[in-house]
Amino acid sequence: MNTRIQPTAQVDGTAVVGDGTTVWDLAQIREDARLGSGCIVGRGAYVGPGVWIGDRVKLQNHALVYEPAVLGDGVFVGPAAVLTNDHNPRSVDPEGRLKRGGDWDAVAVVVDEGASLGARSVCVAPVRVGRWALVAAGAVVTRDVPDFALVAGVPARRIGWVGRAGVRLMEREGEPGCWECPETGERYDEKDGELVPRV
Repeated sequence: MNTRIQPTAQVDGTAVVGDGTTVWDLAQIREDARLGSGCIVGRGAYVGPGVWIGDRVKLQNHALVYEPAVLGDGVFVGPAAVLTNDHNPRSVDPEGRLKRGGDWDAVAVVVDEGASLGARSVCVAPVRVGRWALVAAGAVVTRDVPDFALVAGVPARRIGWVGRAGVRLMEREGEPGCWECPETGERYDEKDGELVPRV
């Protein structure tokens, strides 16, 4: 197995870390988490119990991924980004007793294949970020993000579209609803608020 785990990282014995994955200093990977192959877990990043992470995922320094998050293949989570798991967080119950793990039902943030979450962005669970979408730095995602959407702001709203290269798409002149990547030349069709790659 070709994994690299720094001595100061904490990886629970029940966690699965895929071949070729690197876990940097002070990162913590909790029990029953599953990381695919070829991942990078940055310094001080946190992966909660039972979190599922696909192949070739990058968690930058101090990213916080709380259970039961699911990250597809090729996902990027920027520095200090946060994936929450409690829509109504409280430290204590209505009677003032300290809440414990079994006192609420954790809800998931799901990030689909190839999507990117910018630095210090926050995803407020439950929410899904679609395939190849791009969440701008500092954005707060409170509702689902469509595939290929570029979202920004607080709360995050769609401000454009991006292709698989992560570059903002340009609408083709004289072809309403047809978008093109200036880097790859890939074309996409927009219909009813969704973007679909041309075959």
